[in-house]
Amino acid sequence: MESPRKGGFGCSPIPLHRRGGSSGSSSMDNLLGLLRIRVKRGINLAVRDVRTSDPYIVVKMGKQKLRTRVIKKDVNPEWNEDLTLSISDPNVPINLTVYDHDTFSKDDKMGDAEFDIKSFMEAMKMELQGLPAGTVVDRVFPTRGNCLAEESRIIWTDGRISQDLCLRLRNVECGEVELSLHWIDLPGTRVS
Repeated sequence: MESPRKGGFGCSPIPLHRRGGSSGSSSMDNLLGLLRIRVKRGINLAVRDVRTSDPYIVVKMGKQKLRTRVIKKDVNPEWNEDLTLSISDPNVPINLTVYDHDTFSKDDKMGDAEFDIKSFMEAMKMELQGLPAGTVVDRVFPTRGNCLAEESRIIWTDGRISQDLCLRLRNVECGEVELSLHWIDLPGTRVS
């Protein structure tokens, strides 16, 4: 059995690291930058209504929680929606949960996935200027310990790092979600 690659996308529970702190420093002091997650689409999502579902996605990282809009009556929805997280600790995993919107009852879960951004952040530290556009900087392969449905590539294009992910949903009979990660530098911050 192949062991999970360091920095892979953990699907097994990963402990959240708590910051010990004695000073009154704000979270802005530790801010590395922003991670833009483009939620592209869902593929073959579970049916939770009579013949279809009304899916939306909730993304959580630490105390941050964001959500997409609801796509009515579609198990292959296309969101093409950007969600932006503030990154202070790249070791905290990102959780994604798909829900079926219901008007008169509690929304049904349609699966979940978890991924980390360690490999993505490591690529951010590399000196990549001068490399041709489309250069594959790193690859993360699917293992039993992550939610990847297929190989994920970290790519250098137009002076930026990006990563496309196809995540297989857990705790559900079927479904995948496609995402793309992009970094946004903020003035005065630097990934080191």
